[in-house]
Amino acid sequence: MKPKKINGVEVWKDFEDLAARLGLNVIERAVYSHLLRHTRLEGKLRLHFTLPELARKVRISRGPVRDALDRLAGHGALRFIERSYHGHLVEVRLPAEVPVARRKTETSGPSKPPSEPSLELMDFLRTRTLRQAIHAREGGKCFYCLRRIPRRSRCLDHVVPRAKSGQNSYRNLVSCCAACNWQKRDHTAPDFLRELYREGRLSAKDLRARLRALQDLKAGKLRPVVAGL
Repeated sequence: MKPKKINGVEVWKDFEDLAARLGLNVIERAVYSHLLRHTRLEGKLRLHFTLPELARKVRISRGPVRDALDRLAGHGALRFIERSYHGHLVEVRLPAEVPVARRKTETSGPSKPPSEPSLELMDFLRTRTLRQAIHAREGGKCFYCLRRIPRRSRCLDHVVPRAKSGQNSYRNLVSCCAACNWQKRDHTAPDFLRELYREGRLSAKDLRARLRALQDLKAGKLRPVVAGL
């Protein structure tokens, strides 16, 4: 069966609509458009690259490019298949395939702005500082398998996947290794932890502790440290 022909003009229109709805900045737009061009517009789903290579091609330094990749993955625009010092393999979604959270229904009448920032309302994928707060909360270990992971190999994972309306709240984001990020995909977190136990990557004691940690996370007991709050 021949692959479905993609209309570049329609993809670009969808890209502009998506970028506006997600509030993508200039760097995130540049990275996403580059990945789209070299995957879906060329009839491919995936692309392998190194961070220095991608940074050079989009003419942006590595740090901002790394942050853009993390945020695009958080939005569901791409998914890391592999992530290591040797390079990244990503699967790229067309703009029309990205699950965008529904807009909140506007309420009638004036509303009072909050007098101070609320941890509960924060998008923890929005800035590097907030993303690092999630990594710091886990103490350099994968939330799922408890393996210590190098700083550059850490991923942020949605406990409830974006495809199932998972939010970017501190209650739904955890720091994990690239292997768990890829293997978990759209599985529920409890089922994934039990899978790790069956594979021998978690002991029975660790499994119980991780399931309790999931409950604590959902209940808001695992609060990251954010300056000013």
